[in-house]
Amino acid sequence: MRLRLLIAAGCVVGVTILLLTCAPRALTGAAAAVVPGCRYDVRVVNPIVALTIDDAPDPGTTPAILDTLRAYGSRATFFIITSQLRAGTETTPDPLLTRMRREGHELGNHLTRDRSAIRLDSAAFAQDLAQADSVLRPYGPLRWARPGSGWYSRRMVRAMHRAGYECALGSVYPFDAGLGWPWLSERYILAHARPGAIIILHDRGTRGERTAAVLGQVLPALRARGYQVVTLSELAAAAVELDR
Repeated sequence: MRLRLLIAAGCVVGVTILLLTCAPRALTGAAAAVVPGCRYDVRVVNPIVALTIDDAPDPGTTPAILDTLRAYGSRATFFIITSQLRAGTETTPDPLLTRMRREGHELGNHLTRDRSAIRLDSAAFAQDLAQADSVLRPYGPLRWARPGSGWYSRRMVRAMHRAGYECALGSVYPFDAGLGWPWLSERYILAHARPGAIIILHDRGTRGERTAAVLGQVLPALRARGYQVVTLSELAAAAVELDR
């Protein structure tokens, strides 16, 4: 038993060191070079980062995330899985998505189900993207799509572009979907946040609970450093201003 505990502790230490010391920009730059067409970060001068939250909404956890964002004057792009909407007809809009839009957040297309989108053939991927779009479009303009599980191909990028979307992943991802350690997510984000970074966290169930807790620590720390936490489109607009 003692040996098992020592091994487990060693694994935790090893994972922590690996995550805190790896260079996200180098990894994402290599990925973008291999399969171009998906945005990982944005070149800006001012201290501004985008926050993205995958797998929303969840009525049990999303309100706490929204409360935390409001408390610190931050905005996010929520990537929505449309099968999780509890209401969503023309006469009864989903209250959480309505609140997101009302409070200045942005909606992104994360398809209809939580699955690895790269496993879908071209026709199925395009259909799934369009089906999610038809549900989300009544809530306002849509610009960004994120493939499920983060894996994508050139054909998927082309399909997103044909549907009027830009592909967006991120440069600061603390693997919170699999590692249930809020302290590690906090340290990872604060260690790697740079102007123009795109942060990825997750909603739904215990992951959403962890995200609310992580944001309660990360947002004030970023604000103390002079950072503004915004949506993807707001970050992209900052890059446009830089290029002028």
